[in-house]
Amino acid sequence: MLAYTPGEPAGVGPDLIVQYAQSQRDVPLVVFGSAELLKTRAELLGLSIDLVDGESATREAGQLSVRDFPLAGTLAPGQLDKDNVPGVLASLNAATDACLDGELNGLITGPMQKSVVNDAGVAFSGHTEHLAERSGVPDVVMLLLAGELRVALATTHLPLSEVPGALNETLLQRRIGILVTDLVNRFGIQKPRITVAGLNPHAGEGGHLGREEIEVM
Repeated sequence: MLAYTPGEPAGVGPDLIVQYAQSQRDVPLVVFGSAELLKTRAELLGLSIDLVDGESATREAGQLSVRDFPLAGTLAPGQLDKDNVPGVLASLNAATDACLDGELNGLITGPMQKSVVNDAGVAFSGHTEHLAERSGVPDVVMLLLAGELRVALATTHLPLSEVPGALNETLLQRRIGILVTDLVNRFGIQKPRITVAGLNPHAGEGGHLGREEIEVM
């Protein structure tokens, strides 16, 4: 069973799950979020949705299992409201904990608007770092997938100007180590082949366009 958090109420996260629920799913899913938000968004999309008790997951077409986390602000698409931040974070934390406790098997997250979370006084750089902290793990890797292509990021959610200073041998060894381990254990690739992309144009052109590739990478 999977958990889903719609993320930013003004964004596309609610739309995506309401549209996805129109068809029968292969895997049962529970939404951690505002029931009112989901009903409102379904009406705007002209779709019918039946919200059922989120203590049990459903995969039936036209139904969503929902654990309700009410929101205090506006629910209008495209209108950010920092009053919604406590409810959004509460739903994310509850869904994360349900996975950590073994009740649910995985978490799918709708996109978050990081700026409005920070405007509400909560330091938030992204799901990646938040989930790592909530899980109590010392390091984490963001992995992007497209078909057979897999791209792991050495750094996440940093201003571009700070990336060169953040790169060091220890960081790269940790991240690549996690990547190799999970490609073997989770993806079943017995001998993963890892290519490290260059930081600078032409991978530094032998030091003429930057020396990070020579001295760090």
